[in-house]
Amino acid sequence: MKFTFDARDSHSVISPIIDFFMSLYRCQSRFPSGDHILHGLNQKLEAPKFSGEMRSRAIGPRAIFTISWITTLMSLGAAQAQLPASGTNSVAGVNLALEPSRPDIWQNGVGQGFKPGTKSISINTGAGVGFVSFLGGQQHHDLTFASLSYGRMIGSVEGQGHWYRGNWEVRGEFFGGAQFSPSTEWFVGLTPHLRYNFATGTRWIPYFDGGAGVSATSIGPPDLSHYFEFNLQAGAGVRWFIRDNVALDIEARYLHMSCAGINQPNLGLNNVNGMVGISWFF
Repeated sequence: MKFTFDARDSHSVISPIIDFFMSLYRCQSRFPSGDHILHGLNQKLEAPKFSGEMRSRAIGPRAIFTISWITTLMSLGAAQAQLPASGTNSVAGVNLALEPSRPDIWQNGVGQGFKPGTKSISINTGAGVGFVSFLGGQQHHDLTFASLSYGRMIGSVEGQGHWYRGNWEVRGEFFGGAQFSPSTEWFVGLTPHLRYNFATGTRWIPYFDGGAGVSATSIGPPDLSHYFEFNLQAGAGVRWFIRDNVALDIEARYLHMSCAGINQPNLGLNNVNGMVGISWFF
């Protein structure tokens, strides 16, 4: 139900009431000993008389009721006039507070390249099969692992106007996992990476990546010497931006571990794996 109040409406409502009570007053003036029902309604305030103490004649209950009712009508009209503005402001304030903030990470729109200094956090997991390669190794080391990485774009978009247009990104990755064949072992590693992200103008951003770091593992002979190892990595993948600053990742990666001849044996571990994950950009 909606109440409206207009000054013209208030005049049409209040004027008959005032006229009615004025007629009652005139009737009482003609008949001073009139009906006692109207007595309290038409009491007049007398000026205070200072004869030792101030005295005043009380206003009748009907007059008080009438004045209160008129005042209530006028208050309702004033409140109705203020409701639309205050209600609109309240709703606007709520909408503003609920509107999520979305960081602007793109240089010229989604897929057109990242702004310099854009940062990311990625979580990935995957599994891969081992193989024997020209880099050495006698066993097939099958691995599962997960990684947590932090990246930062180190410059503006390169190669404007060319197919290879994109951004360079430096990343730091912490990874760990387990070997499940030919034996059950553990490994962890810390690797800095350099990645190139292609600017395709779409929500699909392909990339290639490479890095070298250090590792620790319980994998031993005949291919590794236990514990301290170096790791080399190379990979390629694509990011699909499901939101302006959130992407799903899929990647194929090559991993090599060896200790560079510090200890023996040093034939090395070789593994190719697939990774999936999610990245947040800010």
